[in-house]
Amino acid sequence: MIKRLSAEFIGTFWLVFGGCGSAVLAANFGGDGNPLGIGLLGVSLAFGLTVLTGAYALGHISGAHFNPAVSFGLWAGGRFPAKDLLPYIVAQTLGATAAAFILFQIANGSPGFAVDPAAAGTFATNGYDAMSPGGYSVASGFLVEVVLTAFFLVVIMGATHNRAPAGFAPIAIGLALTLIHLISIPVTNTSVNPARSTGVAMMVMGTPVSQLWLFWLAPILGGLLGGVFYKWLGHDRPDIVGNG
Repeated sequence: MIKRLSAEFIGTFWLVFGGCGSAVLAANFGGDGNPLGIGLLGVSLAFGLTVLTGAYALGHISGAHFNPAVSFGLWAGGRFPAKDLLPYIVAQTLGATAAAFILFQIANGSPGFAVDPAAAGTFATNGYDAMSPGGYSVASGFLVEVVLTAFFLVVIMGATHNRAPAGFAPIAIGLALTLIHLISIPVTNTSVNPARSTGVAMMVMGTPVSQLWLFWLAPILGGLLGGVFYKWLGHDRPDIVGNG
């Protein structure tokens, strides 16, 4: 179990450091219009690449969940034991927070770096209403997080099914997470992962922390719905395999 939890810690660290790091350090590098900045497309791809590479590196150790909503969804789908939920979630949240802390130290080395707890998307935080990059409402934010996390679980469970082509699951899952970000960055700055949301919010505090309830409740609800649906749909097997 210690090795599995260590893998979840490291994998979630990698997801937050790579995905949120791309948003904080590289998305707008050089200012608006600078061709060196990677923008929304680059950030979306970075999140997908972290899951793809992390799943190939660590999936055989822990199942490479890297996300409490994925752990809940795999439990609902009959692939993960309930007794391991809390340890996995703690390891994932600690990994995300450690990554956010180190990223904050790196970003703080730039003379122009500052965080505004009242600004949408500051330090890659998630939010709704005034904290949404596009000003989307709490209802819109909740719905997009539920729907996208549910579909994420369907992709994860389908790609890791014993009848799916072997060895390709991390590619499908990484591309799914890229697509999810392309859809929802304007709405909530994209969570679908309570640990990811918590890590960066803890560095900013203020409003991002007060809005964390949505980024725990909606992704977990979506994960549960996706897991239950695929269990019904896919004649699933009982094991702990899964990535995300």
